[in-house]
Amino acid sequence: MLIVMNSKATKSNIDNILDFLTKKNLKADISDDENKVVIRVKGKNSLDTREIELFAGVSDVIKISSRFLQSTRTYKPEDTIIDVKGVKFGGDNVGLIAGPCAVESYEQLDNIACALSQVGIKVLRGGTFKPRTSPYAFQGLGEEGLKILREVGDKYGMAVISEMTDASQIELFEEYVDIIQVGARNMHNYHLLKVLSKSRKPIVLKRGLASTVDELLMSAEYLLLGGNNQVILCERGIRTFEKATRNTLDLGCIPVIKNLSHLPIIVDPSHSTGLRMAVVPMGRAAIMAGCDGLIIEVHNSPETALCDGAQSLYIEQYKQLYEDIKQIAPVIGKKIN
Repeated sequence: MLIVMNSKATKSNIDNILDFLTKKNLKADISDDENKVVIRVKGKNSLDTREIELFAGVSDVIKISSRFLQSTRTYKPEDTIIDVKGVKFGGDNVGLIAGPCAVESYEQLDNIACALSQVGIKVLRGGTFKPRTSPYAFQGLGEEGLKILREVGDKYGMAVISEMTDASQIELFEEYVDIIQVGARNMHNYHLLKVLSKSRKPIVLKRGLASTVDELLMSAEYLLLGGNNQVILCERGIRTFEKATRNTLDLGCIPVIKNLSHLPIIVDPSHSTGLRMAVVPMGRAAIMAGCDGLIIEVHNSPETALCDGAQSLYIEQYKQLYEDIKQIAPVIGKKIN
C-alpha cells in the first residue's frame, strides 16, 4: 500500500499515520520526492483504504497488487533519470557506454579510451574481474585492472564502469569505479544485491541468461529496498534454442519494462548477439525500440583481444554507429547527452 500525502501535509500528520501503522503491527518507510511525501506500507496487510483516507494530509491511498513495490510506475509514475557525471540515463536521454570486454593493459585501454573520447563517449567500460565459463580462460587483472581503469578514465574525463562479481570486492569498487555492474550470472545473487543496495553508486543490473522480466524487476527490488535508487536495468540477451547468435536479444522487453517500471533500461547488443556484424544493426534497433542507452564492446585490435574479440567493434565501426544514433534518437524524441 502507498499513502500519498498532499503538499500541505505536516510532520504531525505524517507521524499520526506512522503511529497508527505501528499499532497495527505494520512497518513503513517514507520517501520525499519533489515535495511529495509517500509512505510505503511494507508486507501484506488487510487495511481498509478508508481508514487511512480519513487522516489529515492524505491525498491518495493506493493498494498495490504487484510484487514490484518500488520499481513499478504505481509507486513512481515519472521516469527515473540517473546522472553519471553529466551522462543521463532515462527520460528522453540516451546514455552511451563503450570500451573493451576486459582491461588487458594500460596501453590497450589508453588507446581505446583516447579514440572513444574523441567520438564523444563519456562512460568507459572495462572488465577487471571476469566470470568466465571456462576456468582456463582469461579471468581479468583484478585490482590492478581497476587501478588502470580509474587512471585512464580520469585522464580523459570519463566515468568508468566495471563488473563486481563478489560481495567481498565492495570496498575496491567503491574506491575505483563510478558505476557498478551486476553481470547476468549474478542477477540472482541476492546476497550481492543486498550488499550493493547499501551503496550509493549507480548499479547496472543485467538480465540473467534465462530470466524473465518479472525476475529482473524482482532483483531490482532488492537494490531499491535497501535504499539504492540508482538502478539501471540492462537487456543483454537470453538463452533460447537458437544457435545462430550467442543469445537471443529480447527487444520486446524494452516497451514492456518501460510500461511496467520507471527505471531506465539499456541494451547490450555485444553479449546478446556475440557477432560483430550484428552489433551495429541491433544497436540501431534497440534505440528505435525506446531503450535509454547502449553498452557496447569496442577494441582497438579485436583479433588479438583476450576475450570476446568476435563481438567487439573496431573503433571506426563504433564511430559510424554513433553517427547513426544521433540521427535515429530524435525520431523517437530522444537525444544523446
